[in-house]
Amino acid sequence: MLSAPAMSIDLRTARRVVVKIGSALVVDERTTAPREAWLAGVAADVAAMRARGTEVILVSSGAIALARRALGLTRKKLRLEEKQAAAAVGQIRLAGAWAAALSGVGLNAAQLLLTLEDSEDRRRYLNARATLGTLLSLGCIPVINENDTVATTEIRFGDNDRLAARVAEMVEADALVLLSDIDGLYTADPRRDPQAAHLPVVEHVTEEIMAMGGEPPPGYSSGGMRTKLIAARIATGAGCAMAIALGKQDRPLAAMEAGARCTWFLPEPAGRSARKRWIAGSLAPLGALVVDDGAARALARGSSLLPAGVRAVEGEFRRGDPVSVKDAAGHELARGLSAYDSADAAKIAGHRSDALEEILGWRGRDEIIHRDDLVLLATS
Repeated sequence: MLSAPAMSIDLRTARRVVVKIGSALVVDERTTAPREAWLAGVAADVAAMRARGTEVILVSSGAIALARRALGLTRKKLRLEEKQAAAAVGQIRLAGAWAAALSGVGLNAAQLLLTLEDSEDRRRYLNARATLGTLLSLGCIPVINENDTVATTEIRFGDNDRLAARVAEMVEADALVLLSDIDGLYTADPRRDPQAAHLPVVEHVTEEIMAMGGEPPPGYSSGGMRTKLIAARIATGAGCAMAIALGKQDRPLAAMEAGARCTWFLPEPAGRSARKRWIAGSLAPLGALVVDDGAARALARGSSLLPAGVRAVEGEFRRGDPVSVKDAAGHELARGLSAYDSADAAKIAGHRSDALEEILGWRGRDEIIHRDDLVLLATS
């Protein structure tokens, strides 16, 4: 039975949604060509979501599958170097397929190639997040795939489910949708057990839930239910709802909005604070920013730290490094991830944000620490 909290999960009210699409949905297994009509349907769904103000990011597999026949790599198992070569060829075709589908509904596609390390290294994480934020603000639809031409361990698992969850965490999405060949999570594999029961809602991803993950399905798709459950742990732990939904039908996102059966994983209540606890307690500050009283009051109200409120920069640090925020008396007020190197932070300290480009010679962020990257510390 659908619980009350799950009733509030609705793609129609989401501010930002990440949609992961597997190879088996993108690529016709018989011809190894893009499923153009299906892609056009997804593009129409995305356009409808964009029209009502929802930002959408696509994480799409399919590069290796699209290049197999052209390169004569038709056997089921490929060597690592063959997969990487196929990815180099197929990535162009995958990006082209999405660009064509999205342009058909008046949207611009943007391609990003990431690895899991890009979402876990602080500096690369900030760069990727800033790029995604800018693309979304410009009305683009980012299409992300794992950078299989350079990945090693990741390419063996084809783990775009987990990558999609990391992207959802990175951009603070409200919902992550994993389009699959099945309409959600069952208590057992329904292809093998006729008594398997569909679970419409999962409140917590427990070990019992994880045990329901089975083996990857046959064909080009290299994912499986277990990788989706790992993705659910990542996404819900970051405060993002996640759904596993049937993707084979036309207009799959519209079908979800119309009530098609799926499984929703509810976000953990403390998900949004988990990363802030990590910043506050798990990172050793590499430097400090001393702020004036006005900046201290603004921080207490939940504002970002602007360069104008910084009076001094202590220590040496790089962009993305953890720093301490102190008042003039030396009391630590907050910790956060700096958007600037210490040398640049010292140059812009005390200056208005509209003067930063003239001072530095390039345009950076208006904030020296964005509020999403800052956590206030308890004061006595």
